[in-house]
Amino acid sequence: MSIAHLLFILTARWRSALVALAVVVGLVGLFTALLPTRYTASGAVVLDVKSPDPIAGVVLPGMMVSSYMATQVDVIQSERVVLRALKALHADKDAALKDNWLRRTGGRGNFDSWLAEEVSKGLDAKPGKDSNVILVSYSSRDPELAAQIANAVVAAYIDTTLQLRTEPAKQFNTLFDESTKTLRERLEAAQARLSAFQQTHGIVATDEKLDTENARLAELSTQLVSLQGAATESQGRQKQAQANGNQMSEVLGNTTISLLSADLARQQARLSEVSQRLGDKHPQVEELRGNIAELRRRIDGEKANIAGSIGVNNSVNQSRLETQKSEVAAQRAKVLQMKSLRDEATVMVRDVENAQRVYDAAFSRQNQSALESQATQTNVSVLKNASVPPFPSSPRWSVNAAIALVLGGLIGVATALFREHRDSRLRVEDDVLEIMRQPLLGVLPNVPRSPEPGRSGRVLQGMAMRLLGMSPPLAQG
Repeated sequence: MSIAHLLFILTARWRSALVALAVVVGLVGLFTALLPTRYTASGAVVLDVKSPDPIAGVVLPGMMVSSYMATQVDVIQSERVVLRALKALHADKDAALKDNWLRRTGGRGNFDSWLAEEVSKGLDAKPGKDSNVILVSYSSRDPELAAQIANAVVAAYIDTTLQLRTEPAKQFNTLFDESTKTLRERLEAAQARLSAFQQTHGIVATDEKLDTENARLAELSTQLVSLQGAATESQGRQKQAQANGNQMSEVLGNTTISLLSADLARQQARLSEVSQRLGDKHPQVEELRGNIAELRRRIDGEKANIAGSIGVNNSVNQSRLETQKSEVAAQRAKVLQMKSLRDEATVMVRDVENAQRVYDAAFSRQNQSALESQATQTNVSVLKNASVPPFPSSPRWSVNAAIALVLGGLIGVATALFREHRDSRLRVEDDVLEIMRQPLLGVLPNVPRSPEPGRSGRVLQGMAMRLLGMSPPLAQG
């Protein structure tokens, strides 16, 4: 269907389209007139989600998620906030509302829940686009009541957000209070065990006594090594003295033995000379032999003294070595014992430090929860208080009129097309081909109406006869 054809149909069926338009506009107008007049009061709050928490000192992670604003909208429309607002307005004590509840529900259910549900029907909360502002609106037949409820809901929302924050803090504060008492008792018990251990053993886990004892053990060990060398040397010299004492350096280097050996050599040489000259029985020979024997005895005595001194030195070194070994073993046992005691004391000190650290963390958290439980400010601020609306928000006559005109126009066009479909007529040249499926022979011109009765018909009849090649009828007198 072309636009021209559609215009022909509308021109022919304009009365039907106009009637449909008038009916739709009338119905919409009647419906709008029957709607109750309502007033909408709006307030606004802004949420600070970027500033750090004044108590925790950090930005709370829950405020940065995308669902935070949607959650706050749900909180505003929750039963808890609405009931808090109604209690602030003393609506829960209104006898008329209770009578209405009894009449509509027969006393079944809870009056507060029913009242909150009824009020929530006119409550609306919308977050701003890409902002932290929430618009709180309430619609009512009474403009003053709408403003009061909107402001009461905003105040109740702020109080509820503060309560939602302080209630867990109060519970945690009680929990931390009990925990800190237990942790303090554990800390005191650990400190008492450490003090008793230190007093019993006379040590301090952080003193330098163990370092001194370690130095002494190192010194005794050095002395022991030195004595072991001296004892080994003296023992070897003693064995040498017992096996071949004449070859010992002490004997060879002894001055007395050297002098006696020289004197012995002289006496032996003289004895050999005298015995050859005087004979073996001569008194001088006998005297010389006695002197030689005396010299040998003295030399043997000196050697025996030297060997004895070496044995005594070896005995002294061996005795000192055994004593040194005992002292080193005793000192090592003492150091090991002190290390064991110090390790045990260190464990106790760590227990005290751990108990102190846990207690400090719990005590700090308790102080923080105590401050949070006493908080009086939230991150919600009133941006705009609801005022009494001067004009009603519904019904909206201009919007409804525009809708009625558009809808009525569409229904009018549809009505005209429907009537045309039920009663089709030839309106343009193409209709002859499409509807009648016959060739188009000609088009009669639009002849204006003649004031003379029947003249227009006779004119059209004559034009048709001429068009068909027939003689027109004679005009009657």
